[in-house]
Amino acid sequence: MVTAHVPAAWAVASPPQILAARERAADRMYRTLPGGLIDSPGLAEAADLARQAALAADTAGRPLAAANADLPWPGEPHLVLWHAINVLREQRGDGHIAALQAAGLGPCEALVSFAAIGAAPADVFASRGWSTAEWSAARDRLTARGWIDAEGTATERGRQGRDEIEWRTDRLADAPWRALGADRAQRLAELTGPLLGTAFESGLLPAQSTLGIATVHAPAPRP
Repeated sequence: MVTAHVPAAWAVASPPQILAARERAADRMYRTLPGGLIDSPGLAEAADLARQAALAADTAGRPLAAANADLPWPGEPHLVLWHAINVLREQRGDGHIAALQAAGLGPCEALVSFAAIGAAPADVFASRGWSTAEWSAARDRLTARGWIDAEGTATERGRQGRDEIEWRTDRLADAPWRALGADRAQRLAELTGPLLGTAFESGLLPAQSTLGIATVHAPAPRP
């Protein structure tokens, strides 16, 4: 998918132009959705806490986290929060890839096993570009390993394997939150709750994401 689209993307706009457009879009989103939250002391506090966590994120061997961490920090609190979230998300995501590889799962097998535990329907992964033959071959390999049954549903071994991957992913993403400490991490969660609630209420999020996160009936957290 990357090979098919990224070279052509640079012909449309350069990386600096795309990064600038991304930041403008994030700025507009924050100013449109949260309403009066953007200028609140709570958001500024959340930005400071998130930045501290992001600065403690180890990016060695984590290319997407390192790339985001190498970008300059914005000046306004809401964009600081956004940038910190980017670093923290990609730091965890890079660790998740490492956990999948350690479990012996290739790219397509990772998606097949994720669908097999019921996290998301298989058809939501169509955008990833795997052919029917490649998907079937990945299912066959996982069946041979005892991770899924003949119907493509995860076995107990498969569920345990996915649980181990998530546990390992969490451990690999612990460092920023250990540095922040339990109390300040909890404070950050409380401060960002209204933003999360506004995002759910906006109607902009898909009812089902390819991460298996349902948002259509998600509650709106409040501090």
